[in-house]
Amino acid sequence: MKRIDFYILPDSDAATRLTYACRLAAKAWREGHRIYLHCQDQAQAEALDARLWSFSAASFVPHQLADAGNDAPLLLAWGPDAGGEQSLLINLASSVPAFFERFARIAEVVNQDPQTRDALRTSYRFYRERGYAPQHLHL
Repeated sequence: MKRIDFYILPDSDAATRLTYACRLAAKAWREGHRIYLHCQDQAQAEALDARLWSFSAASFVPHQLADAGNDAPLLLAWGPDAGGEQSLLINLASSVPAFFERFARIAEVVNQDPQTRDALRTSYRFYRERGYAPQHLHL
């Protein structure tokens, strides 16, 4: 069965949300996963691209933006499905992407920003209505 986790951050800082997504992606990559990090838009993908170079002095995750291809272990994408062979979807967009079903595992990163939190509540209901049992992980 598909595993869906909602990582609940304790604050509303957007930068903390991006950093946590980087940490989650780095951990998954070290465990051998290929990751599709779905962003709200190209600007957010570019911000994550820069953050992946600097969020941790001790780690590097090979990654690329979707407009440069889709063969890196971590693909930063936005909009329609950019393809590739990934098992983990980290979703930072405000809604569930139409192509979510192709992933065995989905991670939603939630902070306490009211707009983000409300959008992710809608995503939670979306998964539940389709018979999935999302888990909450309070950080």
